Order: sequence, then C-alpha cells, then structure tokens
Amino acid sequence: MNKSITQDTQNDNQISKTIRRFFTRFHVSSALKAVNAYKKKGIPVVEIFQYLFLRIIKKAIVPLDSQDHANVLIIDDSLFERNRSKKVELLAKVYDHAKHAYKFGFRMLTLGWSDGSTFLPINSVLLSTDNKKNRINEDTVVDKRTVGYKRRQLSMQKGTSVMLELLKEAKKANIPAKYVLFDSWFSSPSSIHAVKGIGYDIIGMVKKTPKMFFRYNGEDLSLMSIYNKNKKRRGRSRYLLSVMVDVIKDGNIVPAKVVYVRNRNKRKEYLCIISTDTELDENEIIRIYGKRWDIEVFFKVCKSYLHLSKECRSISYDAMTAHTAVVFTRYMMLSTENRESRDKRSLGELFLYFSDEMSDITWIQAFQLLLQMFRTLLTDDLDIAEDAFDALVDAFMDTLPALLKSKLQAS
Repeated sequence: MNKSITQDTQNDNQISKTIRRFFTRFHVSSALKAVNAYKKKGIPVVEIFQYLFLRIIKKAIVPLDSQDHANVLIIDDSLFERNRSKKVELLAKVYDHAKHAYKFGFRMLTLGWSDGSTFLPINSVLLSTDNKKNRINEDTVVDKRTVGYKRRQLSMQKGTSVMLELLKEAKKANIPAKYVLFDSWFSSPSSIHAVKGIGYDIIGMVKKTPKMFFRYNGEDLSLMSIYNKNKKRRGRSRYLLSVMVDVIKDGNIVPAKVVYVRNRNKRKEYLCIISTDTELDENEIIRIYGKRWDIEVFFKVCKSYLHLSKECRSISYDAMTAHTAVVFTRYMMLSTENRESRDKRSLGELFLYFSDEMSDITWIQAFQLLLQMFRTLLTDDLDIAEDAFDALVDAFMDTLPALLKSKLQAS
C-alpha cells in the first residue's frame, strides 16, 4: 500500500511539473489576467486551473498522429448536452444527428487547426438557435459593450454565419493554414464564396441534392446529373470521377474540382468532395480531406475523457463558455505533450542536423560504400586477387532483381 501511495505521489509530482511548464511556456497566467480572470479572495486563479488539469491529465489519451502535415483549419459542430436543466441561459432544442432525436442543449461549433499530426482547438461558440420557438430560455441582460454580450448575440445566429466570423478571427490572428475542411452542412455555394473571399481554399463534402447546381460545360446541373453524364473509372481507383465546375453566386464565379469517391459504407453509393484549389490532384484532395477526422477524435476525447458539459452545472452562458475554454486548454496541453514526447522533430536543431547528414547519402551511395568496405575487408584480411574479388561482386550482382541491378549499374 505504501509503495502504491509513493508511486501515485511521484506521478502526481511529475504531472504537476508538466502542467507548470505548460503554463509558463504559453503564458497562461498573462492570458487569464488579460480577460480579467482575477481572484476575489483565497486561491489564485492559476492554481485553480492547475488543479483542474491535475484531475484529468492522468487519463490515457490515444495520441493523434499521421504522416500528412498539411496545415488546415477544420470546422464542425457537436452536441453540448444539458438535458437535466430547463433553466440554463439560452437553452434550446437541438437536433442530435448521431442519435436522430431532439435534445436540450447547444451546438458547439468549433474551429480547429491541424498539420496532420497534431490537432489544436482554436475557437468555439455554443450555438443556441435563431428560432425563438426552439429557445427554452432567453439571454441574460448584460452590458452591450462586453464580450459576453457579443457572444450571446453570436450564439443566436445561423451556424454558417458564425463559421465565417470564426474564420475571420483566425485570419486576423495569422494562423498558418491554406485549406478549410468541413462537411456537407457548410458546403453551400454561398459559403464557398464567402470562405474563398476571406482568403482560404475549401476542401469539403457536398450534398447530393437536386436543389444545388454547379455550372458544368455551360449548363447548370446538380452533382447527380453531372455524374450520370460521365463515364466512371474502372478498377480499384480511389475515386470514380473527377470534373471541373464553376461555383456561381450572384454572378461571381469560383472554379472548383469535384471528386466523386466510393462510399465505403455503401458500395453502390458515392460521395462528392469539392476543392477550390484546382491544382491539387484527386488523390491529394482525398488525402487532405481525410484530416477532417481529427476534429471527430477531438470531440470524442473531450466528451469521454475531459468531462465536456458534465462537470459544469451552472446555468450561466458565461460559465459554460468558460468551462468549454478550460476543456479545450486541457486538450491543447495533452496534444502538445504528446507531440513533443513522440515526434523526433521536437529535438530541434539536433534532428535537422541528423536529417541533413542522412540526406547527403542516397540509398545507392550507401550500398556502394558497403561494397567498398566489403572489398577493403577482404583484400586486407584475405589474400584474394583483384580479379577474383570482381568475380565475387559480379556473382552477387547477378543474384539481384533486374530493376535493382539496373539502378546500381546506372549509378
């Protein structure tokens, strides 16, 4: 028992050091002061934050890792459930697409950043609804000059409008990203034009609906009609069809490429992915869009491990927004620690030094050096004539595959 307690204490101390290092490195204390997060009396706010981190960080979180490092912004929403309280500020009836039922709560619209290996949440808004009939409670009267008032007004706007506000804030903050990834709920022509106007290219899923048209070969057609007009690729190709279209809104045109992809869940159906970067090839479009899964993993981790919407029972909209920020900060710390502990590039200049050394020698050159070393060892230790050694090397080369042999001889 004593040994177990000692081990737990050591683990807690190590975790506490990790948290303090994170807070110091990223100036969390300064950020809290900047938003007027002061203590009235008693324990400092920073220590309270550290305590919250200490409760959660012990849990094992499956790391996010990938070979793809394209910098992207990802936007999606998830249910922030508050079913057990009917007095929550701005509480609304929200449709849960996962369970296909209405529940009480909010749509947590989240903007995140990913380089393919690490996902970091950037901003979010707890969306109520713009339909007063579905709002259970109205907002509290606050000073119109405050951030709280602006957040409340934003929560009652449509999700597509809020998405644009979040992207504008990200652009203003100079967050490095070229593409915005989203699913079919945000992929209307008006949204594509608006996001493109902010300065981002879009890679998103598009609904197959007869009510949405794209200009193809001079005609305004639905994606289904375009698909039926073209011959599909045969074999095991990752996609069935790729076409160039124009996305038209109010007379303005945005060129785009639409890639029709097999639906793995329903082999007889297909999915449509649109990209406003027409220079990307089809496989790259599919690969980059696959990074949108990072935000789904993020939602799962926040709900299952970091107690999103469960540990905060306040009815205040400000308190729920603050709670969301705390959960996101926990995830950022876990994601950062995971990246730096597992990614060898975190070694900095030392990694770059070894990378440069390795890049100076190709595989063929390395193989030739190995042969030369073999030659030296044999001629130094054994009395083998030069002709006999050449015959030995020729015999070895003859056993190699033709392709590899031709590469070696060409070099």
